[in-house]
Amino acid sequence: MKLVTFLDNQSRQRIGAATADGRIIDLNAADDFFVRDKKNRGSLSDSVVPSDMRLLFEGGDRSLDAARATLQYVTEQRPENGINGEPIFYKREEVRIKAPIIPKKFFHTAGNFREHHHEAEKAGFSHPVLPWIVFFQNVDAIIGPDEPVIFPPHLTGELDYELELAVVLKNAGKHFTAKHAEQYIGGYVIFNDITARDIQREEMKSGVFSFCKGIDSFCPLGPHIVTADEIKEPHNLAMELRVNGEVRQRSHSSKMSVTIPEILAHYSPMGYSAGDVVSTGTVSGVAAFSADPKAWFLKPGDVMECEIEQIGVLRNPVISWEQAYGEKPPALATETQGVVR
Repeated sequence: MKLVTFLDNQSRQRIGAATADGRIIDLNAADDFFVRDKKNRGSLSDSVVPSDMRLLFEGGDRSLDAARATLQYVTEQRPENGINGEPIFYKREEVRIKAPIIPKKFFHTAGNFREHHHEAEKAGFSHPVLPWIVFFQNVDAIIGPDEPVIFPPHLTGELDYELELAVVLKNAGKHFTAKHAEQYIGGYVIFNDITARDIQREEMKSGVFSFCKGIDSFCPLGPHIVTADEIKEPHNLAMELRVNGEVRQRSHSSKMSVTIPEILAHYSPMGYSAGDVVSTGTVSGVAAFSADPKAWFLKPGDVMECEIEQIGVLRNPVISWEQAYGEKPPALATETQGVVR
């Protein structure tokens, strides 16, 4: 399944499934329709598909199986409306797609692709990009497909992109090994780790960084969650990020230094909740380590497209502060905020 969170024609939040022909199936309306016929539900007769994606993943395989059975049923029966007359099938342009999930915790991985470390060394970056760097994302910064990244000129002049594959967990757990990690993987999603490099350089003097990546709108996530059963080998996916149609990052998930099960096991002592998201690190090609960073750093008017094989394309424009808020940005940041202007 390709699971989406969307707002319907009444601006209600719903969980849906994206189809191959570009439509969105409202799984909440479809589930109400399906559950009327208890015999079709069988042992799942008391289970419904919630309207919040995190709740769906908190239900683990039971909830995911319910969603899958509902999807199969309405795909075969093709009912036009739910039990209250609401649409079950929408055209993509009829709904507003949101970020697929807002997790309790969002685990970052840095340095997993050694090519990213090598490009940082070549560019003379202030610190090595070593594996097993873990930190947390500000989940309030999450935005969905086609939602804008807001450029804050009073905070940064070096806005960068980072294409990443991320994992959505379907079970809570802690202190498990890589051998047992597969049972926690619910699906995969694209993550664009937007970073203010000038703030990052200052933060890394203390060995810790988070503000540079956690600013409002700096966490594009989407366009949907592809359930784990549809991606048999997550370490065999082509990855590409484009800015205004120009390829900036191109690599492959096979180039990870450590595998996804190893990453999940390594962080598991901190404890996972179902619905948590874990990123797996970016590939080479970021603006900061290019031959001409000033030309490659993001600016208002740019459009980013993050594509990962078997998942899809996550598209986000960059807009100015004035476009977003209709006013000039606040006073310039001070040195204590990490940027000297």
